[in-house]
Amino acid sequence: MHKSRIRNHDLIALADFSKPSRDPRFYIVDLRNGSSAHYLVAHGKGSDPSHSGWVQNFSNVHGSEATSAGSYLVSDTYIGQYGESRRLIGLDPQNDQAEARAIVIHPAWYVNQSLIHDQGKIGRSQGCFAFAKNDINVILERVAPGCLLYADKV
Repeated sequence: MHKSRIRNHDLIALADFSKPSRDPRFYIVDLRNGSSAHYLVAHGKGSDPSHSGWVQNFSNVHGSEATSAGSYLVSDTYIGQYGESRRLIGLDPQNDQAEARAIVIHPAWYVNQSLIHDQGKIGRSQGCFAFAKNDINVILERVAPGCLLYADKV
């Protein structure tokens, strides 16, 4: 359905929000050789109002601070308030406000193993795909502009 907008067909990124935030649930799959790697990723506060560590709902509404499900085109890199980050373009009706909502890939202090050890879960974003500072370089290197990122309860 989105093939014409996706330039990199060798890799797919998948956020499986059916898993709790304490588990690595962001997958980078190399479609050429079948290899994959997985990482911690935060979901939005509005998707988990009670901070249970589980996504309860998705939203595409401005101000919801929720994660949106659907297909995203990975776009350009920029330096923002969290450092090097990458814009996302929502390709589906349920995430087509991603750009306007500034839903991006970025590093975050609240995504790390010590929080999992202390609280049993990582922190929450404002709807963005937030990664551990130790992982962001490999995420940005591999999940490059032109890639497809898909998020849902898979």
